[in-house]
Amino acid sequence: MTPAAPPVPRVRLVVLNWNGGDMVVRCVEHLIRLDWPADRLELVVVDNASSDGSDRVLAERFPQVRVVRNAANTGFVANNLAMGDLDDVDYVGLINNDSFVEPGWLRPLVEALESDPGLGAASARLLFADRFLGVEVASPTFTPGTADHRRLGVRVGGARVDGKDRWRDTQFGEDSWGIEHDGRGGTFQWTRDRTTVRVPVPVDDPADASTVRLPESIELRLAAETAKDVTLTAGGLSVTVTVVTEPRWYATPVAGEPVDIVNNVGSIVFEDGYGADRGWLEADTGQYDEPAEVFAWCGGSVLLRPSYLADVGLFDERFFLYYEDTDLSWRGLTRGWRYRYVPEAVARHLHAASTGEGSATFQYYVERNRLLMLAKNAPLRMAAHAVWRFALVTASYARRDIVRPVLGLHRPRPEQVRRRVVSLAGFLKLVPAMMADRRRLRRAPTVPDAVVASRLVRR
Repeated sequence: MTPAAPPVPRVRLVVLNWNGGDMVVRCVEHLIRLDWPADRLELVVVDNASSDGSDRVLAERFPQVRVVRNAANTGFVANNLAMGDLDDVDYVGLINNDSFVEPGWLRPLVEALESDPGLGAASARLLFADRFLGVEVASPTFTPGTADHRRLGVRVGGARVDGKDRWRDTQFGEDSWGIEHDGRGGTFQWTRDRTTVRVPVPVDDPADASTVRLPESIELRLAAETAKDVTLTAGGLSVTVTVVTEPRWYATPVAGEPVDIVNNVGSIVFEDGYGADRGWLEADTGQYDEPAEVFAWCGGSVLLRPSYLADVGLFDERFFLYYEDTDLSWRGLTRGWRYRYVPEAVARHLHAASTGEGSATFQYYVERNRLLMLAKNAPLRMAAHAVWRFALVTASYARRDIVRPVLGLHRPRPEQVRRRVVSLAGFLKLVPAMMADRRRLRRAPTVPDAVVASRLVRR
């Protein structure tokens, strides 16, 4: 007699929602289309006290989805509400409400965990929902006076595609100087002599590449310290414009092939204590087509083993938002668990759709929680160095943005300093609790610091 096939694993997939609107509806629609038996798939939406009615829409449109309503918005860690009782499932997965899985997303994640009982998590290939065209901005650089010693090209403060504002989703590589704040709620970035600005192009269905289309127009909002000629290049076509001191809109060429950009292919932590998405902002050209063991998994698209969570615990609810997945990953590493990136499992993500990268909320929790994670898990010298360096960099910003402008009779720019000070204060408030957890966790680790530290990435 032919032995019966083993039962298909039962999987619970959890979507965290906060005012997700049409976005969370699309997320659930993609989950329902997964290539997995419906009777072996449980879909749960944890609603973080949404005020847009999206929880009611989900309950009405998807009767097969269980909606768990949280009394207040407790951040990403509210996923714990659907992760505490896992006796009736073999695996539990997390999907951001601004992510859209492809039909074959789940099967390779399950196969990875089934094949290796030492894996605590299988992390997916997370791409940006948009596709992007690159526009190179080339300009002479200058070294300003006492207020700023960087070599700056032009200031980019906006992007429009077919007349629609797409600044929030526009990307810069490492050849820019990073996000800055204009004091009126907006952001900008200074370029160097050559900087590629990636602009999102229209796409009707994030999971269907055939729906991508070239826009009719792309414009960048540019300014400079003095009038200068700037060359804008896309897909081999170039135009030279004169950028003046007041911000204005400049049309760029529309050419080239839209490309996929990596959001996360597993997470890493650098030796200086900064966490990062592996593959962040790289064009997806096949360089991540092989499975790999990673330092941490990404909570936006992951499948977890219940015995791993039972051993290590759930998300630290004091983190609220950001670094909570890296914290939980680090705790698992010290217990001997491993994590694997699975390239065949593909999801697409509208990055920072809820908080907005560069927003005050985003910056507060990212900077505060990185220090909390290190105080709790890292070798003590590494954690102390990170805190000291954060304080020094904050002092450097204060000198650049407040002291020097005031001495030069210019208006100070205190926003960046204010945000960093608030993050540091939030960290210091929770330090005693983190140190108590640190002592508790170190009473029963199975992997020495040196072994975990060997997996940190050198810059």
